Amino acid sequence: MEQKTVGQMITEARKKVGLSKNQLGELASVSHTEIARIESGEREIPNPKTLRKISKHIGINYNDLMYAAGLGFQVSPLNPFLNSYYSDLKGNQIDEALVNTLGSIENWKALVNSFKEKMEDKNITETEREIMLQTIEDTEYQINTANEIVKLLHSAKTKERIENEKRK
Repeated sequence: MEQKTVGQMITEARKKVGLSKNQLGELASVSHTEIARIESGEREIPNPKTLRKISKHIGINYNDLMYAAGLGFQVSPLNPFLNSYYSDLKGNQIDEALVNTLGSIENWKALVNSFKEKMEDKNITETEREIMLQTIEDTEYQINTANEIVKLLHSAKTKERIENEKRK
């Protein structure tokens, strides 16, 4: 399965939500020519700020666009390096990675909850609200990625246990 380019992802999502390049450009405060360059592949690595602006209007997570542009990472069948790294850990490495990853997940969840509480404050500015929303989105993406890593680590632990039992 061939991975889609960031331009292909944006084109498909834009059409799915029924927006023209001009309409998306206007909503995202990005020139329609820049959107055309990204979609055509002329701009292979778009500005991350541009991707953030566009993502809000086409229903694609900003981090997914960053990954497609080669500017981020995710744990999925599309990222064999991370899958391989976590799947190949052994013994104490697995346990340490599990403790660290689960601890990170708990910390990130606390951060998200804290920002959600702060967003209820009527005295925060629209800019502050936007930054908090972006932070929540990014942190929730990290949580999802970490949960995938936990699955890989549990699989590695099970695989190791089965191999050890076979040796006995």
